[in-house]
Amino acid sequence: MANKYLTVEEISQMLSIHPKTIQRYIREGKLSATKIGKSWRVSGHDLSTFLESESYPKASAEPPEEIKTMASSVVDIHVHHRDDAIRIMNTLTASANAKPRDLGQSSVHSQYIEREKMVRVTLWGSVRFMAIMMDTLSALTDSHPQEE
Repeated sequence: MANKYLTVEEISQMLSIHPKTIQRYIREGKLSATKIGKSWRVSGHDLSTFLESESYPKASAEPPEEIKTMASSVVDIHVHHRDDAIRIMNTLTASANAKPRDLGQSSVHSQYIEREKMVRVTLWGSVRFMAIMMDTLSALTDSHPQEE
């Protein structure tokens, strides 16, 4: 029985891989091939062996990992009274504790700097978490206009 030989282009079409990638596999010795004239030929047996080997990248059954984008921010909020600072810090803590799990890991740290009459908030988390927290901060501070 005659052994069937395939060209790089035929293998490329069969596997939906660029021809240069097939040539690289040949050059690296991952795919056995014979040079006939100026082109490479691969036997059906060698192609089958390659496809079953560790060298051939298998399609993953797992979905691709999502790209995680994290952000951090420091926000200084000037307040009139200590009570305003406590209200803002408690609301931010409650918002962070009530966040949905799909927003991932996050952290909120706040402190009242009395001599400056300022609340300093440090936020870290996903971009969606940060957007929610910034909206919360905006709602908290827009409802009580600050004096400069």
